[in-house]
Amino acid sequence: MKRLRRSLLAQYILIILFATMILPISVTGLSIVFYNTLYEDNSEDRLYNGTDLEQMWHRTATSLEQATEEDIREKFRQLKEVYTDADLYWVDQKGMTRVTFPENLPVRKQWSPTDAIQFMKDHRGLTADPFTTVAFLGAEGKNGFVVFQLPRSDMESPSDKLREQYNFLFPVALAAVFAIFILISTLFFYRIRKRLLHLQEAMAIPDQSGIPSPVAVSREDEIGRLEQSFNRMVQEVEEGRLRQLEEEELRKELIANLSHDLRTPLTTIRGHAYRLQQEHLSEKGMESVKLLDEKIRYTDGLIDNLVSYTLLTTGKYPFRPEQIDIVRLVRTSFATWYPIFEDLQFTMELDIPDRQIIWQADPQWFSRILDNLLQNIHRHAADGRFIAVRIQDETLMIEDHGPGMKSKSPSQGVGIGLSIVSLMMKEMKLEWDIQTNTRGTQMTIRQKQRSTYNEY
Repeated sequence: MKRLRRSLLAQYILIILFATMILPISVTGLSIVFYNTLYEDNSEDRLYNGTDLEQMWHRTATSLEQATEEDIREKFRQLKEVYTDADLYWVDQKGMTRVTFPENLPVRKQWSPTDAIQFMKDHRGLTADPFTTVAFLGAEGKNGFVVFQLPRSDMESPSDKLREQYNFLFPVALAAVFAIFILISTLFFYRIRKRLLHLQEAMAIPDQSGIPSPVAVSREDEIGRLEQSFNRMVQEVEEGRLRQLEEEELRKELIANLSHDLRTPLTTIRGHAYRLQQEHLSEKGMESVKLLDEKIRYTDGLIDNLVSYTLLTTGKYPFRPEQIDIVRLVRTSFATWYPIFEDLQFTMELDIPDRQIIWQADPQWFSRILDNLLQNIHRHAADGRFIAVRIQDETLMIEDHGPGMKSKSPSQGVGIGLSIVSLMMKEMKLEWDIQTNTRGTQMTIRQKQRSTYNEY
């Protein structure tokens, strides 16, 4: 039972049941309250129904069959006290109006059969006003007839008049009942909506760590259980983030230690390789020493990239942006690599304008980007024997005719060099794009905002 009270479904079913029963119950209840409250006791001597009045008048006429004129007048006076707006008169068997009540009642003095018939025609029907009933005074009308007329407005009972006066209260009360039901339904769904919006806001607004803050569980219903699940999820994500930070710190420490430990033996090996180059060796021995020196340089470059990547991801790599001339930097970097590509018999194209193109960037970082990209061509695209460096529309393009980045290379690594390039590009707000296939690769670099340039 306690669980049902905490269930939104159970509460909603109660609202539906309330909505189903509200119409018959409210109509019945309001009718009882309304008509009992607006009931007024009617006089026991007073009749309001036309049929009852007609029967009363016929009984009265029958009782006056042997009555004298004074008896009839007294009876009329008694009825007049009950029906104050009524008109009563007696027409005898000769057609003469004998008794009228009130006495100054404007009624014809002499009645003919035609007058009597016309009078009956004019005052018959349910809508004829005043209400008129005629009864013979005595058997077969030997003593004439008596007439009772009462305005239709006087035939309404006090209770009916009171109900008619306050009849508008019934639909108002019924509308109030429905308004209460609508208010209850609105409050029910408003509370649900408010709690859901609070949960949505908690999901959409993370704290400094990028993880949403836990929410307070207000009720132990379905939404409350959802809030509890959300809090558990936040807690698990936070614990995962802390574990990730710990693992990241351990990884960075491990990389730093390994880099230091690897550089020491590499330096020693490089020194011995240099000493061997000074000795008189055979041709195969010299090739082995050169290959050893090349692999040492390659390994040293990997270690350097690994350290740089670690520093970049931790924000500890020095970043000093300034206004630089990328034309000069591209020309300097290409000149450094020119002998290497020439030794490999590359076809080289250098198409850069004779003007300054100023970008906001770190010169050391940009030089590192160029060196990494040119080094990738040297290592992985040497079979194409082609390199082109162009600057068009303030966009730097580097192109090769290698097998493409998707193909496997004998000297292929884990992609740390390109990761470093991507991180540096993002930090310097540079856009870059790579188009690669089996016939070559083209890389483009541009600033997100248009740069300015000066003519020489």
